[in-house]
Amino acid sequence: MERIKKNFGFGCMRLPMKGDEVDTEQFSRMVDAFLEAGFNYFDTAHGYISTKSEPAIRECLTSRYPRDSYVLTDKLTAPYFDQESDIRPFFQSQLEICGVDYFDFYLMHAQSADNFTKFKRCRAYETAFELKAEGRIRHVGISFHDTADVLDQILTEYPQVEAVQLQLNYVDWDDPAVQSRKCWEVCRKHNKPVIVMEPCKGGSLTNQLPDSARAALDALGGGSPASYAIRFAAGQEGVFMVLSGMSDMAQMEDNIGFMKQFCPLDDREMAAVAQVRAIFQGQNLIPCTACRYCTDGCPMKIAIPDRFACLNTKKTFQNWNADYYYGSVHTVNNGKASACVKCGKCEAACPQHLPIRELLVKVAEEFEHE
Repeated sequence: MERIKKNFGFGCMRLPMKGDEVDTEQFSRMVDAFLEAGFNYFDTAHGYISTKSEPAIRECLTSRYPRDSYVLTDKLTAPYFDQESDIRPFFQSQLEICGVDYFDFYLMHAQSADNFTKFKRCRAYETAFELKAEGRIRHVGISFHDTADVLDQILTEYPQVEAVQLQLNYVDWDDPAVQSRKCWEVCRKHNKPVIVMEPCKGGSLTNQLPDSARAALDALGGGSPASYAIRFAAGQEGVFMVLSGMSDMAQMEDNIGFMKQFCPLDDREMAAVAQVRAIFQGQNLIPCTACRYCTDGCPMKIAIPDRFACLNTKKTFQNWNADYYYGSVHTVNNGKASACVKCGKCEAACPQHLPIRELLVKVAEEFEHE
């Protein structure tokens, strides 16, 4: 961890896009700006952007900069192995795709009670520790989406874990489903450094703010909505890295502006984000972060996060726009919510543990009535 320069990282799950492909020209400019500003931590995974994140990392980062100038995190994800013998070949393929000969951090990805059972059965943790001993991984960690008691179990069984990546933001802090605070407390108990993912809750705390919530932040007379969300996360004790999934240069410049000389939220700012939290809780919105883990296995090709976004927009703004986008944009070339066959694959993959099948019924009721 000694090579990490600052507490702000580039999450490569929501890169700039041109259609279905990564906009490598803009991504390269963002990489340049990020490194020039003194930051050096990059986070990816094989499945990000339908397997397009790792190749973009190679094209825009690792082929253009010396290895000691950046810190790179990748992950072992459950769908890509079925037995212990699959793990090393998969790991080697990730190194080659990324264009490196070691990862600074390698995380057991999306750990939950179910995933942890598979990882144990396949000796995934043991294999990662062996790869660390061989010098091909510098630090072994986990990314986590489950309850605090499951996290406590994992860290008790595997005290060698060196870092925990958690979903943590001011809306989820005391949410009983996500349990951000309780999971953070488990990390403090085990003295594990925390990497924060989803500090802006997949854009919900930036570009999906209700008018009243935006007004509460604007009254501070200072930064962008993202600045308060990211600084809230970075200000928690034990947090050594906060990831931001920046998808254009404007977001990069904004984030660099307030994280280059980081300051935790003051009392007035904390009161404002508490007000925004209360507003969100009163909206009864679907807490989807648009990670899109649910879409890969959907047999009906339903773009589930887009359907949920339409319903959230309708609840927030109460206008015709959401109906138009649902009927004329989001469901033109793929399944409507009513096409769900209730197979449950989406719910098994959802880090937020959302009742997706029930929610799709609500989406259909809202947008597909005659």
